Amino acid sequence: MTTKIFIVDDHYMIVEGIRSLLQNETGLEWLGHAMNAASCMAFLQQKQLPDVILMDINLPDKSGIELCKEVKEKYPAVFIIGLSTFNQQSFIQKMMENGASGYILKNATLEELVEAIETVVKGKTFLSNETAATLRKPDNIAVPVITSREKEVLKLVAGGMTNNEIAQQLFISPTTVETHRKSLLNKFAAKNTASLIRMAAQMQLV
Repeated sequence: MTTKIFIVDDHYMIVEGIRSLLQNETGLEWLGHAMNAASCMAFLQQKQLPDVILMDINLPDKSGIELCKEVKEKYPAVFIIGLSTFNQQSFIQKMMENGASGYILKNATLEELVEAIETVVKGKTFLSNETAATLRKPDNIAVPVITSREKEVLKLVAGGMTNNEIAQQLFISPTTVETHRKSLLNKFAAKNTASLIRMAAQMQLV
């Protein structure tokens, strides 16, 4: 029986790397990829459904954690494996709470990736060794989930840039920058920009 695979990741090199790894594996069929949440939902609405989606946590338009919940609500038969560079307890837990069947890091080996896919299609949960170890540790700081655009804004805010300067650098409007700033303050539960930068630094996000 063939397992149909789809990937959601905004880094083309990651997509191509995984595709080339999996293309010679028997029993796996590559359905395609999406670079953001909107494209993923559009694909699922129009094309045949994959058995497994490898889903990046950090997408440009919506976090993978939110997308995971949305996909599982509309397509409960699709298995989702979180795919990330983030080995943090809060990310792993939120992804699993939103319906993911597994979580692996982007440094995973081919064997680990194939094992993850084979495990989740059997209805079981798969965590890579590193993520399983992380879940066993006490987690002192809950890291909020932010989009890749919010992360860009956060780094520029930490660099002391104004809204207008950030807008020029990212080719977006100052109003959009302000929206991202407010969203960041809300997600970090920070009272002001100084508090936001301090918390982000503690979490090694800047």
